[in-house]
Amino acid sequence: MPKIDVANVSEVSGSFYPPELGERCRGRHWKRLGDAAGLTQFGVNLVRVEPGAWSSLRHWHEEEDEFLIMISGELVLIEDDGETVMRAGDCAGFPKRSGNGHHMINRSNEEGVFLVVGTRTATERCHYPGVDLLYVGDEKGERYTSRSGKLLVSL
Repeated sequence: MPKIDVANVSEVSGSFYPPELGERCRGRHWKRLGDAAGLTQFGVNLVRVEPGAWSSLRHWHEEEDEFLIMISGELVLIEDDGETVMRAGDCAGFPKRSGNGHHMINRSNEEGVFLVVGTRTATERCHYPGVDLLYVGDEKGERYTSRSGKLLVSL
C-alpha cells in the first residue's frame, strides 16, 4: 500500500450548504485522504476547524455510519444529549439512522484537527435538525433540499 503524502493532498474549504446556512463552516478545511488512497467503500477525511468555526451543521445520516478521532486541539462535540469536550485521542461514533444530530464546534483559540471515517453508499439522506435542510444523494445526483423537497443547491 503506497504511503499518502498528506501535504500534497488538495484541501477543500468552507461548505456546500446553501450560502445562508454555510457561514459558520467557513473555517472548516478538509483533505479527502480516502480518495487519495483510491478507496471506494468508505471515505476518510482529515478535517481542520479554525477557532470559532463549525465542522458542519448538526446532522445525522440514514445510510452512512460515521466515526471520528481527534488528532489535535480541542473541539466541542454537540449532540442531541448535550456537549462533550473532545481532545487528542478521543473518539466518537454515529451509527446510521441513530437520529442523533451531531457536529463539532471550535470554542478554543487554536485549530482542532480530527479524522473522520464514513460509509459510502449509493443513496443517502442526511437530516439537519434545527434548520430546514436535507441532503439527498441518489440516481438523480447530489443536492440539498428543504424538508418539503424544494431544491436549494445542486452539487
